[in-house]
Amino acid sequence: MDAPTTLHIAMFPWFAMGHLTPYLHLSNKLAKRGHKISFFKLEQFNLFPNLITFYPINVPHVDGLPFGSETTSDVSFSLGPLIMTAMDLTQNQIEHLLTQLNPQIVFFDFTYWLPNFTRSLGIKSFMYLIVSPATISYTTSPARMSQAQAQGNNLTQVDLMQPPKGYPVSSIKLHAHEAKYLASKRKFEFGSGVLFYDRMFNGMSLSDAVGFKGCKEIEGPYVEYLEDQFKKPVLLSGPVIPEKPNTVLDEKWASWLGGFKDSSVIYLALGSEWILPKDQFNELLLGLELTGFPFLAVLKPPIGFETIEDALPEGFKERVEGRGIVHSGWIQQQLILEHSSLGCFVTHCGAGSLTEGLITNCQIVLLPHLDSDHVINARMMGGMLKVGVEVKKGEEDGLFTKESVYEAVNIVMDGENEISREVRENHTKLRNLLLNQNKESAYIDGFCKKLQDLI
Repeated sequence: MDAPTTLHIAMFPWFAMGHLTPYLHLSNKLAKRGHKISFFKLEQFNLFPNLITFYPINVPHVDGLPFGSETTSDVSFSLGPLIMTAMDLTQNQIEHLLTQLNPQIVFFDFTYWLPNFTRSLGIKSFMYLIVSPATISYTTSPARMSQAQAQGNNLTQVDLMQPPKGYPVSSIKLHAHEAKYLASKRKFEFGSGVLFYDRMFNGMSLSDAVGFKGCKEIEGPYVEYLEDQFKKPVLLSGPVIPEKPNTVLDEKWASWLGGFKDSSVIYLALGSEWILPKDQFNELLLGLELTGFPFLAVLKPPIGFETIEDALPEGFKERVEGRGIVHSGWIQQQLILEHSSLGCFVTHCGAGSLTEGLITNCQIVLLPHLDSDHVINARMMGGMLKVGVEVKKGEEDGLFTKESVYEAVNIVMDGENEISREVRENHTKLRNLLLNQNKESAYIDGFCKKLQDLI
């Protein structure tokens, strides 16, 4: 029987904006091709309301969570596992919805239990991950999980300094402090008493196929490795470039940025969940000050402080008056990065932020959060692809200094040194690849065909 020309796909991502939003961007790309989407949770950014229908989920209350908490945006980072517990408790609701809607395939990420009942309903399960194939290959491949099992799940810092058996790219290596953090995370429970890596591994093992956002030109070796390891299809959806916002940049920011020369402003943003210790907060801001360039830094108040104003280094505000702003609220990042005055983007290396940076003319400085995905993203971008410069940190303590921040920014802003020229050239090539609409369209079309082949 011929595969249907259109699909009905259900989407059930982890209750965090960094996962909900990429799932919706992909939903828009699929709906543009006529596929019907049933999305469990989020209603923002729906470009195809005739094809994308939202089904709200009643998130059960879990002891320890503030009442009304539904996503990780509603709570502190430490309460994320309880949001996961609440999500696990929606199982009966999801099963009921899937029975009523009867989609052909359901996308999920952290709800490892979902494939068990989709199989009984005759629905295919597809684990679509926001983290990179390189990260999953390093941390959660069968080779790594077998190594962990053999050692009673006691992988050491030394173990994790080396990639698992068969890992395809030798240039991606961890520093001591990063491996130490990953070793500690092997025991991390993430909802309902389930270890984080077990949750990820079981989801991939039980699903009918696995998918990632990405291109074979970048992710190809890792996809081939995972297909060989899991013995199932591993699909790439392409870069899934967000549609251009239908809003304009707020006048406040447009006016301020408009006061500087083209390619002269540093924009720094470390994501919604990274809260720095006070000393690292100081080093970061003092490093930006040292560069002499104008800058806009978007940061959370450091640990122990209620406001940014109270935490600023002594005399800092007066010294950078007129050329430096530290902001703690939401900001129109995509529009900021597109402004002609932007010359440098200092990023925590989250997947969404990296994509937004790579499709602009901003030169990229990599300051990865300790999260494994961010670290491996930084190694890929700074080492393998050479499209950015990573801020140096202490090998053992993982701390950066104002001098190391200054050095990394200065390299990419210079434009004349050998490293900067190589980075700019590589960035231009990758930007052209990502923005090639014919290539993105071909990726999405190919992705849809492979989904149809699964049915």
